[in-house]
Amino acid sequence: MKESSAIAALAGLLYDFLPGSGNNATAFPLAAQKVGVAQYWQPGSKLPSLTQLLTLTLEHRRSSFCPLILEIVRQSMTWRGKRDPLTRAEIDQLNKLLPGVGFKIPDLLEPEFLDTFPGTPAAAPTPTAPTTQSQAADPAKLAELSIRIRDLGSLAPQERGFAFERFLHDLFDAYGLSPRASFRPRSGEQIDGSFELDGDTYLLEAKWHSAPTPAADLHVLNGKLNGRPTWSRALFISYGGFSPDGLAAFNQGKSSLICMDGFDLYETLSRGLPLDRVIAKKARRAVETGLCHVSVRDLF
Repeated sequence: MKESSAIAALAGLLYDFLPGSGNNATAFPLAAQKVGVAQYWQPGSKLPSLTQLLTLTLEHRRSSFCPLILEIVRQSMTWRGKRDPLTRAEIDQLNKLLPGVGFKIPDLLEPEFLDTFPGTPAAAPTPTAPTTQSQAADPAKLAELSIRIRDLGSLAPQERGFAFERFLHDLFDAYGLSPRASFRPRSGEQIDGSFELDGDTYLLEAKWHSAPTPAADLHVLNGKLNGRPTWSRALFISYGGFSPDGLAAFNQGKSSLICMDGFDLYETLSRGLPLDRVIAKKARRAVETGLCHVSVRDLF
């Protein structure tokens, strides 16, 4: 059980080190091939495939585990390069997790090597510090949710809206995001829900409309944010997407909200992407680009 927990933490940390496919020079399956454990990489959703690669290598080719980790780090230094370089904190965290599976890798502990990475050493963990490890959602639960969202289209419009909110509540709950159902914090104000991610609380707006959501609806949610503390955030999920003109107009102003559409939900569920990391990546890209909506396909 201890090793399983350590493997899950390692997979969560290494998730952003390399792509799972689509690259002929740097990718997890290529790193596995390089050290002779290619048979343990099964194409599919990246996090489950990476977890299986680490688990099977540890169980059946333990002598190849450290070479595999080193090869992943080497290829990641090339793949992430200057655009998003590996940081000292990430390598420090890797060194802290490896003893959980019975290893220390001297090459990763060399001071000269560590000094080549930007950033400061990882701070000592605190009980409230957010982690990069995703809660492993129950595959059976995700399969059920995939069926539920597919069946929503057959419901009457009003019933469909409430069912969509319940679906999202159960989806966030599957990933341990502490969702709250619809509530009325003030007279005349309706909030579709809220959830927690990496220490931040997000308000939730959910719409299932056939037509794309216009900028006016985005401004309504942004107005709710403006009446709250400056660190407040919001996620707007519109199954029918957002009008291009509306997004273009909304992106001109300051906001702390990000957007997901139905295709993002489909990609997240069908590819087995960890929902918390999907939202976290969307938030980061919004800060970097000023765009409140970036497709999941462009992030993973």
